[in-house]
Amino acid sequence: MPLTKVTKSGITNNAIDADKLEDGTILAADITPGTITADKLNATLDLSSKTVTLPNTSVTNAMLAGSIANAKLANSSLTINGTSVSLGSSTSAGALDWQAVITADGSTGTTGVAGRGYFIDTTSAAHTFTLPSSPAIGDTIAIVDYAGTFATNKLTIARNGNNIQGVANNSLIGTNRASVTLVYVDATKGWVYQNESNVADLQLNQFISATGGTITTSGNFKIHTFTGDGCFVVSTIGIGPTGGPSNVDYLVVAGGGGGQAPYAGGGAGGYRTTFPSPGCNAGSFPISATTFPITVGAGGAAQTSGSSSIFSTITSAGGGGGAQAPGPAGGTPGGSGSGGWGEPCGTSGGNTGGAGNSPPVSPPQGNPGGTSTQGARRGGGGGGAGAPGGTATGGAGSANSISGSPVTYAGGGGGGTEGVPGSPYAGGAGGGGAGGNRCITAAVSGTVNTGGGGGAGSRGACGPGIFPSGAGGKGIVIIRYKFQ
Repeated sequence: MPLTKVTKSGITNNAIDADKLEDGTILAADITPGTITADKLNATLDLSSKTVTLPNTSVTNAMLAGSIANAKLANSSLTINGTSVSLGSSTSAGALDWQAVITADGSTGTTGVAGRGYFIDTTSAAHTFTLPSSPAIGDTIAIVDYAGTFATNKLTIARNGNNIQGVANNSLIGTNRASVTLVYVDATKGWVYQNESNVADLQLNQFISATGGTITTSGNFKIHTFTGDGCFVVSTIGIGPTGGPSNVDYLVVAGGGGGQAPYAGGGAGGYRTTFPSPGCNAGSFPISATTFPITVGAGGAAQTSGSSSIFSTITSAGGGGGAQAPGPAGGTPGGSGSGGWGEPCGTSGGNTGGAGNSPPVSPPQGNPGGTSTQGARRGGGGGGAGAPGGTATGGAGSANSISGSPVTYAGGGGGGTEGVPGSPYAGGAGGGGAGGNRCITAAVSGTVNTGGGGGAGSRGACGPGIFPSGAGGKGIVIIRYKFQ
């Protein structure tokens, strides 16, 4: 008789294990539903060498129901044309994303983003468009002249550390209705122009860009005026022929010398210039993208020579200032020399002025001072940039329009006299100070920022009183270049 039932009391706890069961002897049909619950199972099931079959053999969309977040995935974004796009977001692939019109205001620039197109309106002001600093191959940007005004107010495309067309220069678009599409290639060529419309060779349309001093404009030229020490900082040089030249014009005037007592006028500061230069005044002195320290020479105190003014390799020497008598009778050399002094009461005269253009440069930076006379008791006038000093009168300076209007610089200081009222003692045109005339008039200092020489002091009728000499005028440095 087969065994069909074993009572629970006949089986010791844990006595039945897998080894005591014949495979297939206990089927799912032999177990009443719900009779084996979770608490009757071990916390850990050993399914080694057993086969577990799940109800379904695949995972369907209905089973996920959006329960897996992007953050749970190994890759939660796509990269398209160098731009990362998160899963679930949208982007335009293979087409530019055109932006709203940008209106230039002359002070706010635009930094471009790859994959975008830009309409730029320069009706009221020029504009600077800066390319991305870390582009990837294939990055594309398009630019369109919205109002047809790029010729009036130009668009600068700033390279932002990468080449444009293989050259380390910005581009300047200066033709109306221009449009360009730029594509980044590699570190060698940088951004190249894929499409161009109404533009010339863009990488040649580059002009000098610089800061420093007081900046004014005159037509297509910028003018940097330094009335004191400073720096001329060049960030970009010009590239011709359609762009500007990489040259500038300069005017460098040193400080004028102080006048002597008695009677010798101070020499004007050295005067050196390239203006006007050939080629429609487009500049003749080459520069580079660097910082140029500027020194503006001070005028000399009475009986003291002026100080030099310096721009790059150009140095203008201070004007000669004479030593007070008694001492050497001849004038002092300098950019322009001081006049020869004359002892009062007719005891001395005929003393020559100091040499000009000292140290020598070509073309000369100045002229010698004038010779004193004995009979009329007149000291020599200081030399000027345009003429030697005369007897008592200062030498004339030179006129220059580098600032946009004519200004005369570097006139010599007038000599002193003991003559009758009305005797010549005028300073030279260009800031030269007038000399003293006995007890009638006092000496005048040279004009500031002209490099004019100081007028000579005088004294009373053979008495001990001396009218002080005038100081020399401070110099100036002016730099001019084409900027559009």
